[in-house]
Amino acid sequence: MLRYIITPLVLACLALPAAADDVQLQPDRPERYVVVKGDTLWAISGKFLKDPWKWPKVWNMNREQIKNPHLIYPGDVVVLDTSSGEPQLRLLRETVTLQPGIREEPLEREAVPSISPSTIAPFLSRPLIVEADSLKDSPTIIAGPQNRVAYAPGNKVYIDKMPEDQGNVWHIYRPGKIMVDPENKEPLGLEALYLGDLKVTKFGDPATGEITRAKEEIFSDDRLVKIEDKLQFNYIPHAPDSEIKGRIMAIYGGVAEAGANTIISINKGKLDGLEEGHVLSINRAGTYVSRKPTEKKAEEKFKLPEFRFKDVDPNEEKNKKPQAKTDEKYDPKKDPANDKSLVKLPDERIGLLMVFRTFDRVSYGLIMQAAEPVNLLDTVNTP
Repeated sequence: MLRYIITPLVLACLALPAAADDVQLQPDRPERYVVVKGDTLWAISGKFLKDPWKWPKVWNMNREQIKNPHLIYPGDVVVLDTSSGEPQLRLLRETVTLQPGIREEPLEREAVPSISPSTIAPFLSRPLIVEADSLKDSPTIIAGPQNRVAYAPGNKVYIDKMPEDQGNVWHIYRPGKIMVDPENKEPLGLEALYLGDLKVTKFGDPATGEITRAKEEIFSDDRLVKIEDKLQFNYIPHAPDSEIKGRIMAIYGGVAEAGANTIISINKGKLDGLEEGHVLSINRAGTYVSRKPTEKKAEEKFKLPEFRFKDVDPNEEKNKKPQAKTDEKYDPKKDPANDKSLVKLPDERIGLLMVFRTFDRVSYGLIMQAAEPVNLLDTVNTP
């Protein structure tokens, strides 16, 4: 016999704290929703809440529960309960009764992820942000088949400094460009380029391996990095506890402007308090306008310098810091922020992103919503 039981997971319904007052429900919200394969927590939350990152509030989840959530599966039923005057969500789980006192719950099901795994999976294991010189001690491809300059899948290669206690499956990387903070011009780390995968077939000095996947041509002196054993998709969308302010540094996918489901990187990371699942608003900076509308606009009154950031060769001297180039020297008198006759309009929120991978000073995020095209240097902050 099929029936539903109320499951007391981390999603158990308790009285909501006072913070629930700011939870706004969608006007066309359903009373209940049956979870289907292909759903994400973000999409399910958006069916009930105007602000999907407030998901933990309507489940009364504490920080530990947010970090280690129980899972939701296709076939589960999410029910909205407003009988107490405050929105609460409950989870009904389908079970099968075999005989009195014994229930069987389906086990071979994939839990609903926070966001689409197919979109973010390549960025969960690559690219990699490392200190500028940290790859120099990694296992290194030192040779391959005779008379071959570039290596392809199926080619045998020889590897120096290969440890025997870290498994036999590795990613292949090459040092890329140094990521520079667009605000203070400080180097944040080296973005290593993912090239492919390798399997060690024989340990020794040197070790022997075989290229199993090649995204780009692979050469001698390319480096190996251990593959993560398990990718994490099940984190809960939530806002940071502290005020985070940063900027978009890069847009991935070969596009100049970003929209929904585009991956970006920002100049904030673990050291700034960011963690996987954090949701940030994306903002377009407000322009300066005259306090007297009949006067010239700020862009007509001032010619502002254009900042251009160069890629940095990782082989440059270690202590040399990347510098921004400008078309002209900064003149405080030409800065509209110092002109009392002008006023800066408020920044406007144009979208939301969810952080899915963090490093010390850099994070990768997926744009979840975008009312306008998202550009480099747009600001991000706690919503």
